[in-house]
Amino acid sequence: MASTRDWFETVAEAQRRAKKRLPRGVYLALVAGAEAGVTMDDNVAAFGELRFRPHIADLPAERSLATTVMGQDVSMPVLISPTGVQAVHPDGELAVARAARDAGVAMGLSSFASKPVEQVGKEIDQLLFQSYWVGSRDDILARAERARAAGAKGLIVTLDWVFDSRRDWGSPWIPERLDVPAMLRYAPQVVHKPNYLWTWLRSGHLPDLGVPNLGSRDAAVPTFFGAYGQWMGSPQPTWDDLAWLREQWGGPFMVKGITRADDARRAVDIGATAISVSNHGGNNLDSTPASIRNLPGVADAVGDQIEVLLDGGVRRGSDVVKALALGAKAVMIGRAYLWGMAAGGQRGVTNVLEILRQGVSETLLGLGKSSVHEVNRDDVIVPAGFALDLKA
Repeated sequence: MASTRDWFETVAEAQRRAKKRLPRGVYLALVAGAEAGVTMDDNVAAFGELRFRPHIADLPAERSLATTVMGQDVSMPVLISPTGVQAVHPDGELAVARAARDAGVAMGLSSFASKPVEQVGKEIDQLLFQSYWVGSRDDILARAERARAAGAKGLIVTLDWVFDSRRDWGSPWIPERLDVPAMLRYAPQVVHKPNYLWTWLRSGHLPDLGVPNLGSRDAAVPTFFGAYGQWMGSPQPTWDDLAWLREQWGGPFMVKGITRADDARRAVDIGATAISVSNHGGNNLDSTPASIRNLPGVADAVGDQIEVLLDGGVRRGSDVVKALALGAKAVMIGRAYLWGMAAGGQRGVTNVLEILRQGVSETLLGLGKSSVHEVNRDDVIVPAGFALDLKA
């Protein structure tokens, strides 16, 4: 179908609509990458270096996209990656949860989310809770148990992050809280985005920059930067810490942020269910290669001992299939659904998921595959030097 006011055909169009609708500072927060953005740009560009080897006859009339990830049966190999405070729309993570539920995909909810896990858990059954290593072991376990009580089926520990907010083009200003000085500073941007302003006015409240999932359910809600400060002040985890948390949690457990074969093998050693090959969307150490470049080496290092996912740069259904061909069981998306939500709320997130679903199905058809489980490396042409040697 052609694009309409309420429907867009590509993730790129969702991004254009998001840029048109959002205040400049909010939009820049979505597209920011560390330092020069080398990794962020490579995450997307690297997919274009891979080529398909299609078939032309005996193509399957029907294609199955269903798979299982972290114990969850999902309708396609696409999961919602956890992202922090979502000020692009008043419904935030609740809109994402409803869209994911309706699409039959699992959702990762950030511990830095703007909506309490208890509210989100009421909207979707296939919920995975994400935590950074913030606070003591007791703090981290209490956070995980709170999520379990709210319905979380799996735990994601995100480790692909350094505390670097520098951008060569400058970082957007993000207020500690939306007090009068902050609103006055943002007013020149917001006044030029009447649709964004009207959406928030209709909701009856202003963007909430609190982080309600970091502490206990009844604890005072820290601000985003208050939570960030706690994070920066926490000792970095050891593999023994991660093994302890995996054992305490006892259910599906993902280590997010793998880029090396040796780290992937350590995740296997501690009994993790899954790993995500990820560089935090280009917001980790800049000049780290694109996630898709690291994927084959990581997948070869661990074989079928652990589920391997990819996070970073996915914009099309064909990108999903390329990741599957190089060893991923599924992918996780971040900016794509945030742009969709900015463009159209819950409907926009649904729109993005449907774009990916159709793209995966069409790519399977071209490759002559009847299932996502049939995709393999013979289906893609990988240029020399693309896949990094991660044997060490």
